[in-house]
Amino acid sequence: MRVRGELSLIEERLKVLKVMDEATSRMDLNEFARMVGLTPNQTITHVQELVKTGLVRKLGSGYGITEKGRTLLKASATVPKDMEFNFHTGIGQPTGFSARTLKDFYELTKRVAAASLEFHLYRGDFENWIRTAFKDEAFASELANMKKAQLTGENLRKEIIKATEARYGFNKLS
Repeated sequence: MRVRGELSLIEERLKVLKVMDEATSRMDLNEFARMVGLTPNQTITHVQELVKTGLVRKLGSGYGITEKGRTLLKASATVPKDMEFNFHTGIGQPTGFSARTLKDFYELTKRVAAASLEFHLYRGDFENWIRTAFKDEAFASELANMKKAQLTGENLRKEIIKATEARYGFNKLS
């Protein structure tokens, strides 16, 4: 039986990454654990898991966040409400789903109708949102290249999910 849900576990690991990224000097474990709102033992467990996933690395007697970890934090940042991505299946046909983070985008990509993914990919909506809201030219280009492969349906969904996981490492948190 799990004590904490998967979402809570992900949120805790993101908080460990965020505090580690914002730390400007070395600190002892107790202070760091207090800052992330966990016990020292919970904090150590999360840091060890983050090391295994490549989001954190051992530096001498301490730890530091990696570029992968920074990329994941960037993807977890929330855009202003007027910049959220609203999924549609066609013009004037909203699905009711919207994303304010790349994590939201990743999760919703798993759930929205494949027709919505096709609609947005082939109009260039995904790449434009990624480029504008997150300033991630590399991922925007990767999504644009999916059009050339003429992917549709579940194959398109799988490729978007795979590309998002590879770029941002969301699957490494749980």
